[in-house]
Amino acid sequence: MSAIYEALEKGILISDGAMGTMLQGKGLTDGGAPELWNVDNPNAIEEVLEEYAAAGANLITTNTFGGTRGRLQMHGLEDRLFELNKAGAEIARKVADRHPGCFVMGDVGPSGELMEPMGTMTIDDAKALFADQIKALVAGGVDAILIETMSDLQEVEAAVSAAKEVAPELPVIVTFSFDTNMRTMMGVKPEVAVKTLAAQGVRIIGANCGRGVDEMRIIAKELTGARPEGVFIITQSNAGLPKLVGGDFVYDGTPEEMAKYAQDMKDLGVNVIGSCCGSSPAQDRKSTRLNSSHSQQSRMPSS
Repeated sequence: MSAIYEALEKGILISDGAMGTMLQGKGLTDGGAPELWNVDNPNAIEEVLEEYAAAGANLITTNTFGGTRGRLQMHGLEDRLFELNKAGAEIARKVADRHPGCFVMGDVGPSGELMEPMGTMTIDDAKALFADQIKALVAGGVDAILIETMSDLQEVEAAVSAAKEVAPELPVIVTFSFDTNMRTMMGVKPEVAVKTLAAQGVRIIGANCGRGVDEMRIIAKELTGARPEGVFIITQSNAGLPKLVGGDFVYDGTPEEMAKYAQDMKDLGVNVIGSCCGSSPAQDRKSTRLNSSHSQQSRMPSS
């Protein structure tokens, strides 16, 4: 059994938070490809992940959200797919190895394409697209595959199938973004997401992004209420909502508010508690303190 599952059997795990907004604070310009920094500015990526790990995160995420071929093609980087994804995984691996019990999630975001019949992408096309990225993440040494911010069950099916084929020994984690009347953009409800993915053998399922902690509390109730035996629930809420301050968007969630969210997730029976857009290591540190009796029990060497 994966060391991640063993750790989850012992207690709550804390995952990290935002990467994009953290990198913008370090100089990443709007419209730039964050994945390029894995080779052009690796120290910045390492610094962000180190801050999260030092704050107590048990799970840190590779800087590869837009690492599929189609998304990289928008920046003329499609020919560097393997290089950029592998480099992102290696940076996270380096950080995790300095922190016993810290695991690396290889980040796979949505393809950006619509699946048939609404679009032109087939299940086989999507599976091949995700497999290319996952192969590079595995080569870089990840402990799990994180398929995140998803809305279409068909696309998730393709990504999960690719992960199982490329890396059958690694846990698969799937999170959906429920941001339209507690459904995904494609109409998927939390209960349906949990039951469908559990039937496909996914054991860590949940929600990320969304419209802030208040809605995440409602979503978490539905996720935990639908959870079959043997399935773990993960939530990663945005730090409030973005507000335009001057020329910048600033998320209004404070570390204290995110700490309250973490406590509420714990009370609802969520197994992995993290954050998403607009969050910071300071918020992870607050969450770790609230859940210290659980998270410290679950710190184990990564496999």
